[in-house]
Amino acid sequence: MAPKSTVYKAQLQVSDMDRHYYAGHDLVLAQHPSETEERLMLRLLAFALFAHERLEFGRGLSTEDEPDLWRKDLTGLVEQWIELGHPDESRVRKAGGRAAEVVVLTYGGRASDLWWEKNEAALARCRNLTVVDVSPEDAKALAARLRRGMDLQAMVQDGVLQLVDGDVTLEITPRLRRGPG
Repeated sequence: MAPKSTVYKAQLQVSDMDRHYYAGHDLVLAQHPSETEERLMLRLLAFALFAHERLEFGRGLSTEDEPDLWRKDLTGLVEQWIELGHPDESRVRKAGGRAAEVVVLTYGGRASDLWWEKNEAALARCRNLTVVDVSPEDAKALAARLRRGMDLQAMVQDGVLQLVDGDVTLEITPRLRRGPG
């Protein structure tokens, strides 16, 4: 019998001063048996950074036709496609043809640097691509905050995210490798 996903719930209050977005979200995150705690929390971080009333988690690691997160318009067209990690360059280009905006959130330190060095030239043609990097230290600090039930506040200002979990505040500054256009 195959191992089952572990379910985590999070109440996330987002105050994004950069985009003027303020809302609460009740989230359910299913951790695939092969997914690390770090990656699960990075999906939550990506949600906080790009929060929107229609942003939702994809089906996860078990599917090739969906991203980690995406936002669709009311007609079903993909407005935003968000990938985590180091996706294949062809997958990113394909997503660029399906979505108005593609975001790749990398993590992993030197592995992310190598992925970008390898793919930067090929991805230069993708005008709707944004690549953001999270440091290994920030990823580890996020993973340490994982609990089955979480009550979190995320404040984004000037590109810096402060994640408040009870009496602990993490300050995460994602590095923009490439902006759209």
